[in-house]
Amino acid sequence: MNHTSQHFFTSAGTGLSPAHEMLKEEHEVDVLAATRGPAAPVRSTVINIRSETSVPDHIVWSLFNTLCMNWFCLGFVAFAYSVKSRDRKIVGDVIGAQSYASTAKCLNICALLLSLLLTVGAVILLATGALISMEAVSRMVHHLDGN
Repeated sequence: MNHTSQHFFTSAGTGLSPAHEMLKEEHEVDVLAATRGPAAPVRSTVINIRSETSVPDHIVWSLFNTLCMNWFCLGFVAFAYSVKSRDRKIVGDVIGAQSYASTAKCLNICALLLSLLLTVGAVILLATGALISMEAVSRMVHHLDGN
């Protein structure tokens, strides 16, 4: 290895702080520039660091579906996928986090729609059942009073 090559990875086992390692690298670059002389062209490298992409994990929505409207356990499954999405996001796997978040979103939508439909259906059945039973009781009372 020659003296003008630079290390891309810093050594993790040295125990030096990142700021100290950065200062050390800057010093090495200054020393290398001084040894080349003023006639050497200056080369610069630009590294674009992406900011963290926001991946919604839908964990609150999944928790709501798990606790409040969990007819087919879809809310619980969506909650599991939301937790997996959050884990992938913490690790830095943005694509995996987006995949799990998309699955959690679809499961939350299905859980919400099924829960709303079944709740409305149950209310309608209870209302019609109450009306039918009230009608039957009134006929029974009317029939007993008539005889």
